[in-house]
Amino acid sequence: MVIYRKYRPQKFKDVIGQANIIEILQGQIKQDKIAHAYLFTGPRGLGKTTISRLIAKAVNCQTRKKGESEPCNKCSNCQNITQARFLDLIELDAASHTGVDNVRENIISISRIPPSAGKYKIFIIDECHMLSKSAFNALLKTLEEPPANVIFILATTEIFKLPDTIISRCQRFDLAKVSIDEIIKRLAKIVKAEKIRVNPQVLESIAIRSEGCVRDAESLLNQVLAIDTKKITAKQAELVIPLAQSGLLFEFSSVIFKKNDARAIKMINDFIDKGMNVEQFNTELIEFLRRIMLIKIGTVKQSVFWKYDEQFFKKMTKLAKEVELNDLILFIEEFIKAKVQFRYNEIAQLPLELAVLKICN
Repeated sequence: MVIYRKYRPQKFKDVIGQANIIEILQGQIKQDKIAHAYLFTGPRGLGKTTISRLIAKAVNCQTRKKGESEPCNKCSNCQNITQARFLDLIELDAASHTGVDNVRENIISISRIPPSAGKYKIFIIDECHMLSKSAFNALLKTLEEPPANVIFILATTEIFKLPDTIISRCQRFDLAKVSIDEIIKRLAKIVKAEKIRVNPQVLESIAIRSEGCVRDAESLLNQVLAIDTKKITAKQAELVIPLAQSGLLFEFSSVIFKKNDARAIKMINDFIDKGMNVEQFNTELIEFLRRIMLIKIGTVKQSVFWKYDEQFFKKMTKLAKEVELNDLILFIEEFIKAKVQFRYNEIAQLPLELAVLKICN
């Protein structure tokens, strides 16, 4: 079984990065003040479906005592939900059930049937923004006044595509990207359970590469663990994922700020010699320069710099003083142009070289 499925959280306390949301949900479960409809939104791989299943498990747990929120994971209902065999939990992929007829047959009609084994019948509608307008209209009345023993849970990565009428009838929770430290701790816990030694630099590189998405991090870790069954070194991990390039981004930016075209061109060709993907480097460079720009104009938020440690952030602040804002804007524009040109050039590094020459001259 793949890592992200094998180690999917089975209790609320195991979910990382969403403390505020978990606290609210646990409070509602403890007080038996469950909402009739929830809406979870946010980027992929943050736990929308996992939290939805935990709600289903907690409200249908046969041994959960009053004032508690965690499912026991031992009773028949909990085990059936874990093994995807619970008849009162209906999970639908909206991409496959976009039409109004599907909504009427698979949601509205079934919601009128009382639960067979649990206290609540739970509908989890994943990627709900894929539903058609007529499907939303059909769902609207049921969502507004569902039967007392039915809970609807909607999940989406594109909240802006949902009608306001649907959003207003749900308790909305926005999931945030997870910090690099929390992801590293999560990965370290997994490799310990797998009894495989992994270089800490590899875990950090995976966490940075995942950009705050837990499932992406666990999928990358799954690929890395396939290399060896005992010990994973940084050199071995490079077969799957390049190590963090923060130092190279800093050095390269400093060179172009000083308009040293010869040095910058040499660095680009050194990247090629080492087998680096210069198109990916260009993408990371644009992101890096954007952060420098935000420092320059004083728009500094923790969410913008979640992937950098405090020491590196200080270096970025110092680097920002070496360049004028207008120049920085032009640099970013040139690298964005280069990003488009990569697909049309047979010489891999040429778009990046041309961008550097325009910037430095």
